[in-house]
Amino acid sequence: MAGKCYICEKGNLNKKLVDYKLYGFSLGKFQAEVCDKCGEIFFDEDTSKKMTETAKRNGLWGLQAKTKIGQAGTTLDIRLPKKIINFLKLKKGKEVDIYIEGRDKLVRDSTVLAFGLIMSINLLCTRISNCSRVFL
Repeated sequence: MAGKCYICEKGNLNKKLVDYKLYGFSLGKFQAEVCDKCGEIFFDEDTSKKMTETAKRNGLWGLQAKTKIGQAGTTLDIRLPKKIINFLKLKKGKEVDIYIEGRDKLVRDSTVLAFGLIMSINLLCTRISNCSRVFL
């Protein structure tokens, strides 16, 4: 055992291999200390560097971006940053299936291979009035 948990201060830290995911992609299993009470996971500096290198090597580093929801007529649209377009190999004019998960998450169906550069999403304002965060 490596000691007490830094967060809850009640649990013991145990060394384990942990599958680390970034944007839904597994970067692999990495050595970590895991609290047996609260489940918090801690990676040391060397492991964090390896995880960052793996993310960069797989083209996942820096894919998160903020964008604003725009409007075209009565529909709303989302502009996608070029690095996300390139990573997903998107092409203008392709159809996409989307659905919501809860009130603050928009999901692109994983069976669809590509979707347009500017997604025009017909959102009924009466159904989704608070769309503060959108995840693709």
